[in-house]
Amino acid sequence: MKKIVLCLPNGFCAGVERAIRIVELAIEAYGSPIYVNHEIVHNQHVVDDLAAKGAIFVDSLDEVPEGERLIYSAHGVGPEVRRHAKTRKLLEVDATCPLVTKVHLAAVNYARKGYHIFLIGHANHVEVVGTYGEVPDHITIVEPLEADQLDAYIATLPEPPTQQLVFLTQTTLNVNDCLVVVEALKRRFPSLETPPNEDICYATSNRQEAVKAIAPQMDFFVVVGSPTSSNSLRLVEVAQAEGCQAELVPNLDYIRHRQWDNVKAIGVTAGASTPDILVQGIIQHLKSHGFDTIETYEHVRESMHFSIPRDFRKDLAAMGIPV
Repeated sequence: MKKIVLCLPNGFCAGVERAIRIVELAIEAYGSPIYVNHEIVHNQHVVDDLAAKGAIFVDSLDEVPEGERLIYSAHGVGPEVRRHAKTRKLLEVDATCPLVTKVHLAAVNYARKGYHIFLIGHANHVEVVGTYGEVPDHITIVEPLEADQLDAYIATLPEPPTQQLVFLTQTTLNVNDCLVVVEALKRRFPSLETPPNEDICYATSNRQEAVKAIAPQMDFFVVVGSPTSSNSLRLVEVAQAEGCQAELVPNLDYIRHRQWDNVKAIGVTAGASTPDILVQGIIQHLKSHGFDTIETYEHVRESMHFSIPRDFRKDLAAMGIPV
């Protein structure tokens, strides 16, 4: 018998669902084109689908004609981007995930209190770029390196201007890796404070914990997600850390010709920006290769929901568009 064990929850989180819905509603309300700053979420299937409906994704606001409507992606932006948008008279709609916004506000709040912030995350990730942009003079970015590299790396960080220190994190990090970074930081900076609420989002944690629970019993783990999706990449790492061979699978074509002769139990999950249609397509493909039993492992049931931004909701109501 060959089986599939599908992790629950998987796929879209509340922040991703909200961001996609905002783009779809904007196209319905205002017509196309609607401009989006960067990929709305990190999944090519989603981006292509929205582009076909009338969204245009840009890497620079200079690509957006003056006076047009602009949507900020789920990853957020810093104040400089918002100032630039105003100089171009762009009509802004903010699809930033509320959990990312929480990190931005925390950074501003700690800076006002005189703290220096160690922001744990990948410096080139758009979420980190946006958070750093809030108070750049008060932030040092700390890359989540391998444990055996951390002490040497942290020793190279510049001495902060104050002993009031706190850490914040990118919301899509590997939970365990983040803890290791914090421990290394505290070895050099004993006064480092822990914020009252963790920044790694509930969806990231839930998906990682589900993988961690079943990976030791699996022969292979398929993580459906985009190579640009940080939380999807972290799921691969979590499975591998449990001794399970794992791979990131962007779409069905990626594994269409793979042989599964030596695999009896295969785990399947998906990053928080991955649509269910991709997951189901891969499951159907695996069934055609002899995986005739499908089980589910439900780590937790998610019920989080984020509402559409108030000003945008008022605009839609005035047009008679239900939300």
